Amino acid sequence: MRNAALMLGLIGGLWGMLVGFFSFGYTDLLIRFPELADVTGGVANMALIRAMSLIAPILAIAGAAMARSVNVAAGVMLLASSVGMYLTFGFGVFTMFPIAMCAIAGGLALAARQPDPH
Repeated sequence: MRNAALMLGLIGGLWGMLVGFFSFGYTDLLIRFPELADVTGGVANMALIRAMSLIAPILAIAGAAMARSVNVAAGVMLLASSVGMYLTFGFGVFTMFPIAMCAIAGGLALAARQPDPH
């Protein structure tokens, strides 16, 4: 289970980085070109989007890296990453995989009681 948590968390974190790059870039465009917000609708909380674009993928990757050794802390970090992505970016076509993968990885990490057999 710990190996599955590691792999799912790593893939979810990398996919979350992709979402974070585009979200941060979009907010940067809105800062540079404020008139773009009239066309696209803008964002409600730019600071939250910019912060979670960095924090959520790092939580997922760090949680995945810790899944084999410190599974409870890893599970909490992976679940926090999943909740952060869901609350910040919503559940859509580009966010459904990182949210689901991080949530499943967090659950697997928390459920792992014994070290994985080698």
